[in-house]
Amino acid sequence: MAAAIIGQQAPNFTFTSEQAQVSLSSLTGRNIILYFYPKDDTPGCTQQACDFRDNLNQLTLKGYTVIGVSPDTELSHSKFSHKYSLDFTLVADTDHSIAELYGVWKEKSMYGRTYMGIERTTFIINAEGIITHIFPKVKVKGHIQDILSHIG
Repeated sequence: MAAAIIGQQAPNFTFTSEQAQVSLSSLTGRNIILYFYPKDDTPGCTQQACDFRDNLNQLTLKGYTVIGVSPDTELSHSKFSHKYSLDFTLVADTDHSIAELYGVWKEKSMYGRTYMGIERTTFIINAEGIITHIFPKVKVKGHIQDILSHIG
């Protein structure tokens, strides 16, 4: 599947948020920071989520809504959100269909074995639903500063 690219309409998907079905396209009119991460409650993913949490007021004041996506279940997301007081939406992509839409479901390798998983990536989507920037292969340290610099 082709990856999402800058300048194109962000691929639409539907997710559950606070027991309601929401589609990305229904959020037109809002700027979105859509970030894909491998797994709840692991060191890098926890740091990334906490960085978004700690800067959420600043992001919100700049007009951005943060949405995180991983292959974890809704129950896992609920526990993760509660444990770290994450006040933004985490989307359960258990069949990795959203990650595939965005081209971030990739072959990875660790300790000599290969497997499929999320390549940590962040997409900036404007109020018209257009992808304006992509941060590929994100390194957690310094990422939130990169985003804040980019969105001014």
